[in-house]
Amino acid sequence: MRRAESLLLRIAVYGAVGLTLAVLGLLMLEILRQGLPRLSWDLFAWSYSSENQSMLPALVNTLTMTVLALAMAVPVGVLSAVYMVEYAHRGNRFVRVIRAFTETLAAIPSVVYGLFGLLLFVGRLHWGYSLLSGALTLAIMILPVIMRTSEEALQAVPDAWREGGFGLGAGKLRTVFRIVLPPALPGIFSGILLSAGRIIGETTALIYTAGTVAQIAGLRQSGRTLSVHIFALWNEGLAQGEAYATAAVLLVLTLGLPALSARLSRRSGHGGGKRR
Repeated sequence: MRRAESLLLRIAVYGAVGLTLAVLGLLMLEILRQGLPRLSWDLFAWSYSSENQSMLPALVNTLTMTVLALAMAVPVGVLSAVYMVEYAHRGNRFVRVIRAFTETLAAIPSVVYGLFGLLLFVGRLHWGYSLLSGALTLAIMILPVIMRTSEEALQAVPDAWREGGFGLGAGKLRTVFRIVLPPALPGIFSGILLSAGRIIGETTALIYTAGTVAQIAGLRQSGRTLSVHIFALWNEGLAQGEAYATAAVLLVLTLGLPALSARLSRRSGHGGGKRR
């Protein structure tokens, strides 16, 4: 009886995995089938027009937005994780509160972040629809992911390494940044890459904060990213083929980042028990 239940459970698990992969594979194949034949040099023109439907301005804005958001979120997230793992006392109540807030923020839908950015950065601070407003909103949105992945990467470093650094006479700061942080970097980088993938694929929050203007934008100018570009083309209903082509490019970008993240995660296996 127990063996039959185990077999049924295994079949159910494999069936669920197979169904998920099948749906994902069909979705990817459809996007590539519709998009790749429609790729042309006109889609990579320097400026957008109603004739070429160029995605290049959106691609440049996407890269700019990703760099800006990561530049603001990564230092805060990594240093916060260093404090929680290396400096805060075990069972610290403040750390428990930070973790609770982090998990809550990670579960908030992106539309809520978009409305927050609209009220604060666009309205209250009078920055208007701009790359800066969008980047700050995305930095807040990805901060919980970076904090959690960095914390887990630091916790995976064995305590013996810290004790060895102290035994050799190294101070706390030197031990953290010269002994603990280097082996944790692959895990931290994997979290950063996953966050970059979320930035590249984000649409709703950026419609409310960065706007939809089809141009290569400055920090205080409105500009659309690739995902917003797809949304705008599809809603207009006049360039759905170009929308599929843009989606194919976006798909390649978003699939490349998790693959690189998984590779870094495999290389970061250093064993040992967790710190807390």
